[in-house]
Amino acid sequence: MPDLTEFSKNAARAVDAMLDELLPKENEEPKWLHSAMRWSTFAGGKRFRPTLVFAVADLFDLPAERVGRTAAAVEMVHTFSLIHDDLPAMDDDDLRRGKPTCHIKFDEATAILAGDALLALAFKAIADDDGLGTDIRLKLIAELAEATGTPRGMVAGQQLDILSEDKEIDAEELERIHIHKTGALIKFSARSAALAAGASVSDLAAITEYASKLGLLFQITDDLLDVTQSTDVLGKTAGKDEESRKSTYVSLYGIEHAKVLAADTKEAAIVALSHFDERAEMLRAIATATLARTA
Repeated sequence: MPDLTEFSKNAARAVDAMLDELLPKENEEPKWLHSAMRWSTFAGGKRFRPTLVFAVADLFDLPAERVGRTAAAVEMVHTFSLIHDDLPAMDDDDLRRGKPTCHIKFDEATAILAGDALLALAFKAIADDDGLGTDIRLKLIAELAEATGTPRGMVAGQQLDILSEDKEIDAEELERIHIHKTGALIKFSARSAALAAGASVSDLAAITEYASKLGLLFQITDDLLDVTQSTDVLGKTAGKDEESRKSTYVSLYGIEHAKVLAADTKEAAIVALSHFDERAEMLRAIATATLARTA
């Protein structure tokens, strides 16, 4: 069984080093903005998405340094989404990763600009990557834009999620929300490394199916954690979904049924990896750990 803990630590160290290189320093003007960007980026996230980038690269024997900028770009987009998600106009949360959210630590206007700047910098990170061919860079930029925006990306999912508040929606609509809101960037994370490695059509299809299931699994477990863990454990305000009357897998199915659905989704993700036999053990371990996560 692969050592996912050690792999994840190495992935986090690698992406943090790249982020430190790519982000403006706090002493560079405008200092207040750059401090806000770094505050949120280095607030102690698990680096789940960059770890997935590196794990898929490892599957295809692609050196980690070849996807370092892409992994950093993914984390910048993710951080941008968290900064904006926490704003009063969205989820209105004061705590993220156990620390004050960006708009609390700084101010709302700076938080908006910090998110905007991180999003722009993510695309620059890939565009400037001389280690990738021009065709691959263009493909990654296009796919990251799609995964981030609308109609099939994170922003679209966020809008659908907002519109679903205080409403009863069915399972199909709930899945549609989270395929976009959570799943799109996770799917890009996996596909990006496969594309950089020149994966075959069949290999890319298997990775895409795996990542799609993994994205849904991540969201189901997130919904479960919101009602089963404390604020101290989560590092963010627990019970926020129910308080905001959000549609979640728990509100639709109940806790026990949602747990069964999570287990089934994990198995579906692992089945998608049968295409790769034992070479995909790290990706299987990621799916297993996602089901078992406690924060």
